[in-house]
Amino acid sequence: MSKRALVVEDDPNIAELLRLYLGKDGFEVMIAADGGKAESSFDLFKPDVVLLDIMLPVKDGWQVCQDIRKKSSVPIIMLTAKGELGDKVNGLEMGADDYITKPFEIKELIARVHAVMRRADPEGPVEKKLIFDKLVINLDSYELIVDGKKIDTPPKEMELLYHLAASPNRVFTRNQLLDEVWGFDYFGDSRTVDVHVKRLREKLEGVSEQWSLKTVWGVGYKFEVVDG
Repeated sequence: MSKRALVVEDDPNIAELLRLYLGKDGFEVMIAADGGKAESSFDLFKPDVVLLDIMLPVKDGWQVCQDIRKKSSVPIIMLTAKGELGDKVNGLEMGADDYITKPFEIKELIARVHAVMRRADPEGPVEKKLIFDKLVINLDSYELIVDGKKIDTPPKEMELLYHLAASPNRVFTRNQLLDEVWGFDYFGDSRTVDVHVKRLREKLEGVSEQWSLKTVWGVGYKFEVVDG
């Protein structure tokens, strides 16, 4: 059964972008172009998650969030061009579950959607989080923790590392990684993988003797884990 997402956004380009990517992720999507239509759309559509812009015509996102919270605990993610701490605190105090600032990376937004839905439904899918010695790869929050420190890592590097580490000691060819991480519709070459692995190595080299990102010459790459 597909999940439903209500997108309350007055910018048609952003709204359609969200419709496209949420649809690819298996969501049924309804768009409300202003805050005045948001509540009636919510009642009609009964969404599983709400993506809510703050700067809206008719009624702003703060008021829409309050109105929804009076009758539902459905997860709400605030979307806004404002990045000030006060706005974030305001949104969370009004009952929002998360807050993401425009312009956003679409993969991160999708990950945030899954994260808030999982918190709302603890019986849902297992989290995408891998833990090794001095290393945490959390694909739900797109966070990489190396030796206790959060390391800023672009989404595609996170996805590549997670894909390799989820199958320890398995060798992947460059073409497999292009297909499985970048997607079959990605028109790139194998050097794309090499560049991303190089950047990951700069973040991970020498951190632990229990695992490493290895090149298998003439074949591809693997995330090697030492037994014991």
